[in-house]
Amino acid sequence: METTQIQDKAIQTDSKNLFKEGDTISGSQALLDALVAEGVHTIFGYPGGAIMPIYDALYDFQDTLKHILVRHEQGGIHAAQGYARTSGEVGVAFATSGPGATNLVTGLADAQIDSTPLVCITGQVFAHLLGTDAFQETDVINVTMPVTKWNYQVTDATQLPAVLAKAFFIARSGRPGPVLIDITKNAQLQQFEYPGYTKCDHLRSYRPKPIVRNEYIERAAEIINEAKKPFVIFGQGVILGKAEKDFLNFIEKGNFPAAWTIMGESAIPTDHPLGVGMLGMHGNYGPNVLTNECDVLIAIGMRFDDRVTGRLDKYAKQAQVIHLDIDPAEVDKNVKTTVPVWGDCKETLPLLTKLIKSNDHSEWLAEFRKYEAEEEKQCIQPEKNPEGEVLSMAEVLEALNELTNGDAVIVTDVGQHQMVACRYAKFNQTRSNITSGGLGTMGFGLPAAIGAKYGAPDRTVVAIAGDGGFQMTLQELGTIMQYDIDVKILILNNEFLGMVRQWQELFNDRRYSSVNITSPNFVALAGAYGIHGNSVKVRTDLKAALKTMLEHKGSYLLEVMVGKENNVFPMVPQGCSVAEIRLK
Repeated sequence: METTQIQDKAIQTDSKNLFKEGDTISGSQALLDALVAEGVHTIFGYPGGAIMPIYDALYDFQDTLKHILVRHEQGGIHAAQGYARTSGEVGVAFATSGPGATNLVTGLADAQIDSTPLVCITGQVFAHLLGTDAFQETDVINVTMPVTKWNYQVTDATQLPAVLAKAFFIARSGRPGPVLIDITKNAQLQQFEYPGYTKCDHLRSYRPKPIVRNEYIERAAEIINEAKKPFVIFGQGVILGKAEKDFLNFIEKGNFPAAWTIMGESAIPTDHPLGVGMLGMHGNYGPNVLTNECDVLIAIGMRFDDRVTGRLDKYAKQAQVIHLDIDPAEVDKNVKTTVPVWGDCKETLPLLTKLIKSNDHSEWLAEFRKYEAEEEKQCIQPEKNPEGEVLSMAEVLEALNELTNGDAVIVTDVGQHQMVACRYAKFNQTRSNITSGGLGTMGFGLPAAIGAKYGAPDRTVVAIAGDGGFQMTLQELGTIMQYDIDVKILILNNEFLGMVRQWQELFNDRRYSSVNITSPNFVALAGAYGIHGNSVKVRTDLKAALKTMLEHKGSYLLEVMVGKENNVFPMVPQGCSVAEIRLK
């Protein structure tokens, strides 16, 4: 994407800003005025020398901008991600130069691959020091170029209004993603005559939404109408496009079985009669096996990630493939399509729905139910009702479902607990399953839950983490303490790095190398931060403990000790076809 054309077609904003056209203000004041104009309410950040002028200006914006002081910049950007995912708005994070900026990189990479809209602001050394290896100088532009949708370095304050307007437009438009703006200290301090702030709605050479081609819509409808075994697989694109109702109209008119990716989960209620479960390595039995038996595969807002497809040379070779996606780069990247349908699914789905016939695919849907019954018998029931005294992760999720009725926001870290939560959690509302999908970032869960609560303040937010991932960002308990954030923290502790251990058991002859992990007393640790907590290891105490956690006013940490060597099944072994999924 071009970086030199900053001034483009724009529309005047209508907001209560502190400054007006013609005022003499600093670059820092211009930045904060832009945030207000863009509707930003919450910022997650950590100050430092190179961004100090922005924080000084922030002092005068306390009535309009709430700044959450995190304990680490990675926590700040994950919180911004959680905010963006639950609210549907752009998340904002601040960091200083050098280590502050580099600490954002993991979150930027996570947001890039999971299409999360962010605008990150980093301070930078004075412009005349660039390239001299000055104190806390890092070339953040080149460092972050591979993991941002766009980035730009501002060395002159007069650039700021147009650059920021462009940043927000790029972050939220088309396929969303993270944008980073690096601002030198002189630009933050520089006084200039303010031109006012205008929002951007167009950039030359940037087309966020491809042109919808009616001939492809028509051809796709013809193929779908002729299908005997159509199968819909959908991802986060449905949620990002705010097309949940359009999607339901589509599958209900066609009576299509529909399976979700890990990122698409909660776009429809998990108990919808046409929902057949989750795809992928630890997804449900039927959706994986029958991918290789359908005659038409309709992929909507998903990118055929390797965790969904398994071996590409054995993936859905019998099927005609229709792929609806807003990003043309994803079409034909991994799976060759019969008909590409480029465009925002909010636009393309209603057009396609008009042309498809109402069909009865009950016999085909019954095939999924057969596999579902087999999985229920061999995997699900044994996991939900384990023999012996040791608790399983699945029974913890089942008990949580009973108490939340599928109305909570579930934020997961990464590992076995993540796969169990995504398999068993019930969701009634969209934007309820917040997880790190493509990057698989351990440490995501706790800070993302903080942001999720700010993005959905009226909803119950439960952060589910393993004992390993939780310890990567547990310092954000300090953020919860300082701002009295009502987040329920559920640690499923198996005293292992569980997912790695599972692979070592299955594929490395139980050679458990560096997966035993010793943890602190999590309840005592939470208590040190003023957070109430409890630890449970007996089945008879589980439901009461979960109920106490959910009903407690304010944050609460509950540790549940679960089986040390329990595995997550079904599982598609790496290098295998999705049809070779294992039940045990």
